[in-house]
Amino acid sequence: MNLDPETAAFPLDHLVIGKDPDANALAMRSGTFSYKMLNHRVGVLAAWLRGQGLVKGDRVATWLAKTELACIMPLASARAGLVHVPINPVLKQAQVAHIAADSGAKLLISNAGRLKTLEDSNIHKDCALHEDKAVSAALETIATPMEPSAHTTDTNDLAAILYTSGSTGRPKGVMLSHANLTLGALSVAEYLKLSDDDRTICVLPLSFDYGQNQLFSTWAAGGCVVPLDYLTPRDVMKACAREKITTLAAVPPLWVQLVEHEWPEEATRSMRRLTNSGGALTPGLVKQLRAIFGSTTDIYAMYGLTEAFRSTYLDPALIDDNPTSMGTAIPFAEILVVDKSGAVAGPNETGELVHCGPLVAQGYWNDPERTAERFKNAPEAAHYRGMAVFSGDTVKRGDDGLLYFVSRDDAMIKSSGNRISPTEIEEIATESGLIAEAVALGVPDERLGQAIRLFVRPVDRESDRATVTEQLEKYLKQNLPNFMHPRDIILLSEFPKNPNGKLDRNALASMDIE
Repeated sequence: MNLDPETAAFPLDHLVIGKDPDANALAMRSGTFSYKMLNHRVGVLAAWLRGQGLVKGDRVATWLAKTELACIMPLASARAGLVHVPINPVLKQAQVAHIAADSGAKLLISNAGRLKTLEDSNIHKDCALHEDKAVSAALETIATPMEPSAHTTDTNDLAAILYTSGSTGRPKGVMLSHANLTLGALSVAEYLKLSDDDRTICVLPLSFDYGQNQLFSTWAAGGCVVPLDYLTPRDVMKACAREKITTLAAVPPLWVQLVEHEWPEEATRSMRRLTNSGGALTPGLVKQLRAIFGSTTDIYAMYGLTEAFRSTYLDPALIDDNPTSMGTAIPFAEILVVDKSGAVAGPNETGELVHCGPLVAQGYWNDPERTAERFKNAPEAAHYRGMAVFSGDTVKRGDDGLLYFVSRDDAMIKSSGNRISPTEIEEIATESGLIAEAVALGVPDERLGQAIRLFVRPVDRESDRATVTEQLEKYLKQNLPNFMHPRDIILLSEFPKNPNGKLDRNALASMDIE
């Protein structure tokens, strides 16, 4: 692999160019696309996009399940010189409206049911809404597909904005260039040892960096991707058997569900690798996966940030003896552990994980203040100069050279593989009109990693507690996606305050809740 980022990067839509034209690239329920067919469909969709009056740099959004349109839009928008904004299909109207407005999306494609939920929003003012079935029908009328983008395309041009929760406020858009995405695809394909006969099942949302890269890294290797929207763990098992899957990526809460089932031999026979991110694997979970898949299936533990795409991986030969390690830097990344003085921490000394190199994103869309907080000049010790991303995660490097996660420095909740802003939950709770104050905390949960506990103080102190709880639960279900619903709602007559008069989150976290 070419490890020089100056010459290795290429336009994103070129991922499907130069492969065996007759090889399988995308396996949908409706049929399988070869690389030749996939490249044609990318060109057709790109031509349709440009026919909507869009100009270079315009943002186009998709709010879809794992349909053909959702899978090819990242490449088609790049070919058309546009910027793709994928929206998680489980999000509700409030989050979708925020993302569409914040990104300045000129166009949004979704299904009829989802579009209907936006009728009462202001999204129509600046954003054209298109039903997916109508777009698919229109593509059949396109006579001339758009040619691949020029090799001279500036790979520092913006290709995507991925929205991720921060510890405060609404989701923020991470700006990713062609180079960020293509070098990331090459990096993952390299360390996972993907090849042109691999078949990757895509069970994670394509709006996540980790989920989207399942497509990109497999295509970089010339393999085939199999998108799956599943309802139960058994659906995943059946698809692995039916599609002869070689690569399965998941997050810890899904692994916990998957290992509870008895896997048939035909579902594990072809499996070459399992990859994990979005939370640490436990030693017990590693043993359970090993018992199901055996010693011939590699288990990759990984760590990453949307702001830097992916940062570290653990050599699968080491995972049985080091199941809690984050491993070492992936290709094209330099990982430093920096102490509070800005110096590189020594072995077994804690510090902040700092990611340097060409995978570092371009910052947060239209948010210079939060960009300046997280994206800073690389430390003096860095080989890669320029901007680095400071993760906010405390880690240490052991005597063995491997990295180990210690803690997160902010109030971010990590549940079921999702990064959740407590502020976003708190704002929705108070918008209900039932609640005067709210604090959301993450609490340990064996299946989810962290569950959400919401402390609230009702506006009406004399109101019936059961009624308030019931009404609030109903409001939150209407306005938050499932993964953001609190497990517990605790009503308080007063919130503890610290000496500065601010809400004391530590006091709430230490409360004995029966």
